[in-house]
Amino acid sequence: MKRLFELAAGSIAGTNHLRTGKNNQDAYYSYVTEEMAIAIVSDGCGSGKHSEVGAKIGVRLIAAAIQRHLVSQSNNFWEEVRQEVLDQLETLVRGMGGNLSETVNDYFLFTIVGALILPSGVTTFSLGDGAIALNGEILSLGPFADNAPPYLAYGLLERSASEWQFQIHHQLPIAEVSSILIGTDGVIDLIQGAEKNLPGKPETVGTISQFWQEDRYFINSDMVRRRLALINNEVIKPDWQNHQITKSLGLLSDDTTLIAIRKR
Repeated sequence: MKRLFELAAGSIAGTNHLRTGKNNQDAYYSYVTEEMAIAIVSDGCGSGKHSEVGAKIGVRLIAAAIQRHLVSQSNNFWEEVRQEVLDQLETLVRGMGGNLSETVNDYFLFTIVGALILPSGVTTFSLGDGAIALNGEILSLGPFADNAPPYLAYGLLERSASEWQFQIHHQLPIAEVSSILIGTDGVIDLIQGAEKNLPGKPETVGTISQFWQEDRYFINSDMVRRRLALINNEVIKPDWQNHQITKSLGLLSDDTTLIAIRKR
């Protein structure tokens, strides 16, 4: 897939986290070979004390489990992936000691949005909220009741619940796919803010399509993060005429992470 697709990715902390001194609780991971490509973004639960830990571990565990189970390609593929990841998370949680439920809630509640590209086709999947854009068509995942999306790790507390299973959104032949974008729920604010001016600048944020259409994001591996940081920059300027200070706030209140994929 290296010859057929190229990827660009980036992540920034939202203004709500910046004001309270919290870490960016999002994570992302991609793995590309000649035979396959996997891209995953994750959003740690905001109320979790250290949920960025689970998000960073989760994207790697899920990607690795997908690779292992591709060998068999059973009819129960996604459930087998989920159960393997749950087994690995359970080993971690029990190894950390303490109360199982508290550890899960503090460290391992995270959402998943991903794309899997194989010679046989492209699949997008999720467990929780976020956003997917396939060939420019945007799919918003969530919001969920009481702002409580399903988290994979809830399966450690009740394994059989169907709402904590992967959801498949698209399955298309490679020939029918020109671009994919996967994002955490912060991308929804990014999409909705397209016509707003960048903080302290006359330039607008621009449409989400810029991330798969513009070459700069694929030439410079840090350019997605830079653009998101510019959108979320806080600008303070003196207004000499009125003898006051003007402040332009960042536009992304939540942590925002995306991976853009396009055909070469």
